[in-house]
Amino acid sequence: MNIPSSIWTLLIGIVLTLASFWYGQNHGLLPAAATDEAVLVDGLFNAMMIVSTGIFLLVEGILIYSAFKYRQRAGDNEDGPPVEGNVPLEILWTAIPAIIVIGISVYSFDVYNEIGGFDPHAIHEAPMNQESMAMPGSAMAATLNDTPPSTEPNLNQEKSDEAMQDPATAEVRNADQIPQLRNAPGVGSVAPTIGGTPDKAGKPAGLQVNVTGLQYAWIFTYPETGITTSEMHVPIGREVEINMTANDVIHAFWVPEFRLKQDAIPGRQSEIRFTPKKAGDYALICAELCGPYHGAMRATVVVETQEAFEKWQQEQLVASKETLNQAVAVNPADLSPNEFLAPYTKDMGIEPEILHQVHK
Repeated sequence: MNIPSSIWTLLIGIVLTLASFWYGQNHGLLPAAATDEAVLVDGLFNAMMIVSTGIFLLVEGILIYSAFKYRQRAGDNEDGPPVEGNVPLEILWTAIPAIIVIGISVYSFDVYNEIGGFDPHAIHEAPMNQESMAMPGSAMAATLNDTPPSTEPNLNQEKSDEAMQDPATAEVRNADQIPQLRNAPGVGSVAPTIGGTPDKAGKPAGLQVNVTGLQYAWIFTYPETGITTSEMHVPIGREVEINMTANDVIHAFWVPEFRLKQDAIPGRQSEIRFTPKKAGDYALICAELCGPYHGAMRATVVVETQEAFEKWQQEQLVASKETLNQAVAVNPADLSPNEFLAPYTKDMGIEPEILHQVHK
């Protein structure tokens, strides 16, 4: 039976489309999506995988078919026909990639806006003035030493001062030794920022954490409670705002499961917001080469229920008390010191007998 070429083309197109969609949704290349923002990023990645798989199968399929179909036969020593070009085909394979690139660009911009990366109001924080108009080169490039003096408020300095009002943060940051860089005139804040999603723009986050990067560790402070820790805990379903900077060199806050990465830069106050959605322990990795021990600069981010988060906060507050008597003072059930501290000392590997001897 002689099947028309149009039918073959249709069948091959259907098979390629189904295979591309299946692999684009089931590639298994990404870790678990642990935040609401990760779902949006994964949707964009899957869309690009669908398009890439389809193009790969189509191009490789044509190459393999052509290599077999038009191979040199035995006894055939003639040259091939002199084909100089095919204008409709060239227009087609130029237009289709252009449409794909434009489509992905629009989709990418929408995702970036949905996760809070695009702030249309940031430009108004530093309005264009005569200084920026007279500045040689691009104003965006002039964000470091060549930024001219200005009478405009230094937003980085204001954000730094606000963070330093927390005593715990002030103890770990050296803001007094690093000048806070000014904004480039006309381009808004030069500090990297991924703010709230459009529906939460302008609203305070449910939880604020100040993050300080230094060679080679991450330090987390919670302004609301004064907790300082090397392990960050956040509750499920509550928007978290990370305010961060670095004490020495550039670091990068990256949790693969969150699909978010942000630089921590000396002299700049970076911000990133996300909403955890999946409980678990996730690795926080410094994604910026920061020195010889860069590979060891890791920390743990624990996403847990609100109840577990509140319990952890209470444990940290108890552990941070200066004396045992102060710890016992917050005992809500009138337990003995041994009974009250048992859950905490067990995790530390302290035997009850040792604790009893301490209180004798």
